[in-house]
Amino acid sequence: MGEAALMESIMGLIVHSGNTKSECMEALQLAKKGQVEEAKEKIKLANESLIEAHHAQTGLLSQEARGEKVEVSMLLIHAQDHLMNAITFRDLAQEMIELYERIKGE
Repeated sequence: MGEAALMESIMGLIVHSGNTKSECMEALQLAKKGQVEEAKEKIKLANESLIEAHHAQTGLLSQEARGEKVEVSMLLIHAQDHLMNAITFRDLAQEMIELYERIKGE
């Protein structure tokens, strides 16, 4: 993988992870207003972004599995950090939406 392709993968991780987190934040705001179904739709969009982020990550992992060196840089570490935060944020958002839904139903 050339440097341009590596940068594309790294930026894909950052962008799609950021989109995941943004969709989750919007989902939480909707759930807080009682718009639970709309919030669940935002979570679906977040999951789609997360899949795209995973595709970028899988490309890097596959390269390394083939024995091709992946240059570890601060930018790659930053991208991985974004991905892990997005996953955690998505999981917590889903839990909170379920709580808002339960509160709304009472």
